[in-house]
Amino acid sequence: MADGDAQLVAAVRAGNLREVNALLWPGGNPDAADEDGLPVLCTAVAAGEEEIAEALLRAGADPEAVGADGAPVLWTTVAAFAHRPVAALVTAGADPHQVLPDGTTPLLRAVEGGSPATLTALLWGQYLPAPELPLAQPVRERLLAAARHWYETGAEVELRRRTGATGPAKTSSVDDDWHEVEQITLGGRTVRAGHGAVLTTLEAAFGVPTPLTELVARAVRHPDPGHVDWRESSTRLGRRSDEEARELVTSLRHHPSADHRRFAADVLGSRQYFLKGTVYPHHAEDRDFLAAWAETETDAVVLAEVLRALTEHAEEHPRLEAIGLRHAGHPDPLVRRMVSDCLWWPDRHLTVEAAAALRALTHDADAEVRFQAALILVGDERQDLDGPRAVVRDLVRDPHSPMRGGAAEALAESDDRTADATELLLFLLDTDDRILRLVGAYGLARRDHPYTPQAYVRVEELGPIHRPDHRANALADWRGRNEPSPRGGNG
Repeated sequence: MADGDAQLVAAVRAGNLREVNALLWPGGNPDAADEDGLPVLCTAVAAGEEEIAEALLRAGADPEAVGADGAPVLWTTVAAFAHRPVAALVTAGADPHQVLPDGTTPLLRAVEGGSPATLTALLWGQYLPAPELPLAQPVRERLLAAARHWYETGAEVELRRRTGATGPAKTSSVDDDWHEVEQITLGGRTVRAGHGAVLTTLEAAFGVPTPLTELVARAVRHPDPGHVDWRESSTRLGRRSDEEARELVTSLRHHPSADHRRFAADVLGSRQYFLKGTVYPHHAEDRDFLAAWAETETDAVVLAEVLRALTEHAEEHPRLEAIGLRHAGHPDPLVRRMVSDCLWWPDRHLTVEAAAALRALTHDADAEVRFQAALILVGDERQDLDGPRAVVRDLVRDPHSPMRGGAAEALAESDDRTADATELLLFLLDTDDRILRLVGAYGLARRDHPYTPQAYVRVEELGPIHRPDHRANALADWRGRNEPSPRGGNG
């Protein structure tokens, strides 16, 4: 094995992305293999080193590389739900339709695996969002039937049937490209319970109409806006501009199930992002609808979603501030967290009543309520800023605050130049959180603090700073402002 190949193998095994990139560019061998002949791409995938796998593929690694078990690397990435390397492999030429020894394909395995992110990664770039896919009708029907069967049967039930396992299943909630899904392991096999989203994705890709009531049913089966099934249904309905979809969504306002009402509010909130005014002429009507709903909804979770939808519209509703004032003392913090956005709107000053309500909210028992109210007050130059700034600093000071990270970011970005603020930024350098250290260093750089270079050294004690990152680049800016330039030329 050549020295360069050996170094690359060692860097991949160590999970050292920076070293891998340095060895690959220029002229490194992305198809280097270890002493047993295993390509480094397979080593990276097996170790879950997704960024390294992507770097190897960008450098030209063979997307059809075969692992130690004799399986092409695409099979391994699909089984591991590693959607980013899956997308990179397909883009590099790996075949998602290759027939496996058991008669399945990577695409079918992704459907059965229940991860919409993995499925989309296999289709992305080649198919979606093309209206027609180069797949034979029997292949489409097989994929749809598999997704529908797993969804209707239930992931754990079907997994138990296929494996014959009788013991308890291991279930956890995992991230699937920014959304949540249950991951179930039983009988030596692991699947994700996102088959509702998988089915919805396939129907959209194949041009198969999904009944609107079925989209709703798939969402509320997992009553959580962060779940992949809910999110896919909400996205599909949010993109619909026809009267049938609008009538269905608005009719859910009076549904006896709070989950159905919450879903309707979620769709109404997202619709403005998917539909432009020229395509969908009902944005003003939707705002009026949400405003009226906000004055009558009794369920706190649903009400919070209604307020979120109302505040995320492109234009302010005339009664928005009054609605916020009405709910400023609501007993549920979920509702109070939305009040600040009701009381403030871009490009207008706070009214006397709104400012008073926000000052009261800076003393709320809920940390997120305090934080949001403080940020708005700090952003209005007519307010007394000492109190709101102190709220932000207190949240940074509290290691148990759920808002500590956001408050630290706000402090670093702010023009708070008090000694207390500087001490807090220095204090962040002693935490065990690399991002908090980076935020602290960034805040010091923005303040031209002399300790800035050492602060960035402290950050890298916990790992490399991945670029591009404006917080990392602030060190170079600090040097440009605070260190003399070396003399050039003959002068």
